[in-house]
Amino acid sequence: MVDHTAGNKTAANWRPDSWKDKPVSQQIKYGDNDALAQVTEKLCQLPPLVSTSEVDTLKARIAEAQAGERFIVQGGDCAESFSDCNADAISQKVRSLLSLSLLVSQKTRQPITRIGRIAGQYAKPRSELTETQGDTTLTSYRGDLVNHVHFTESARTPDPARMLEGYSYASLTLNYIRSLLEGDLEELFNLDEEVNSLKALAQHKELHQSLSNFRQAINLFHQFNGRQTAHKNLTEFYTSHEALHLHYEQALTRQASNGRWYNLSTHFPWVGMRTVRTDSAHLEYLRGIANPIAIKVGPTVAADNLIDLCQWLNPTNEPGKLTLTQRFGHQDIAKTLPEMIQAIQKADLKVLWSCDPMHGNTHVSNNGYKTRDFQHIQSELQQAFDIHKEYQSHLGAIHLEMTGQPVMECIGSRYSIHPQDLGKAYTSLVDPRLNLSQAFELIDSLFINQSQTAPNQQKNTSNS
Repeated sequence: MVDHTAGNKTAANWRPDSWKDKPVSQQIKYGDNDALAQVTEKLCQLPPLVSTSEVDTLKARIAEAQAGERFIVQGGDCAESFSDCNADAISQKVRSLLSLSLLVSQKTRQPITRIGRIAGQYAKPRSELTETQGDTTLTSYRGDLVNHVHFTESARTPDPARMLEGYSYASLTLNYIRSLLEGDLEELFNLDEEVNSLKALAQHKELHQSLSNFRQAINLFHQFNGRQTAHKNLTEFYTSHEALHLHYEQALTRQASNGRWYNLSTHFPWVGMRTVRTDSAHLEYLRGIANPIAIKVGPTVAADNLIDLCQWLNPTNEPGKLTLTQRFGHQDIAKTLPEMIQAIQKADLKVLWSCDPMHGNTHVSNNGYKTRDFQHIQSELQQAFDIHKEYQSHLGAIHLEMTGQPVMECIGSRYSIHPQDLGKAYTSLVDPRLNLSQAFELIDSLFINQSQTAPNQQKNTSNS
């Protein structure tokens, strides 16, 4: 049982706009401050996109995952495009994540909660704030919420009006997701379109057997049970995005009747490695909202600094509040993660550990494409499960950049993507994603020891 009275009080000296008193990394520079003020004022008047009750329910689910009683699957596009706000694209994203989560549930033997990188993942941090092509240097593409991917001065100029577009597309996406989840199971778990598209993309590529097995199992289920309305527990679905554009996040932050402030643009906001500092504007914003939140942690975060971050963001040690999304890279995880786990255990902090095996394993191929090696992704994720078990901790979530589209963006796997294939089906706006065959193979390859003890049981055992 989660104590929802914990964290009811707004963080000390916090306001929805107190982030403006802190250094803002990855700042969006608009040329017209009056236009920015008009847009944010308009956003403040618009209805929220999600409800406080949904946010609180997700926090309770995350608390269960912290206790080893549930598993969280978070996944979706690196960066959403406004043009993907259509029925086919949204259905594909929902079907893919729902279907993969069934395989995860089978592996972990636990109930699953799904969180999509969807309905708001429109802003992206960049290592380089400018991009040069030939003799021309322009602002980098920062996501559709900020500017356009086309390499022209007008397209790359940040436009505050795009925030209103982002709100509109997020609203349409959420409404369609909710209608899909009220449909029948046969449609929700029908991956024929995705499978046929992957086959057609490259006939010499081999789909992983787990994807075929899943189709057969679902078909058998429908054969024996007929068409059924989707069950709420089977299709529970939440949204998430990186809380990068703070003008947008603040405008959709509302105070509830319980006195707490909620970011109602999404259920689950997170911050990335580039903005994880206790003096950052992004963490200042996150510390005051009632949503469950996540921070990305990697090899550059010291263990003692991590404790400070956790206590800054969750001073009451509220269950379900804080997720640590680890992203080290397959070569560094064993060097860094154990010390972090032990520091969290020593401080007796309530966190959910999630593994993002994607971002620490990115490199540029010889032909100029950003890519990730499937074996490196697989290695980091397996090491994460093994290390947590060794240190009597609990990995309760995974975070994947994946798509149901027929893409070839990550090399390797049974689908056998080679560097020379990357130009054939590379559609990501920023970072490479696993295709559905690769995502299924990744989960199917895991060895998860089911004798792993839940965190609260571990503590009782160690004290006896």
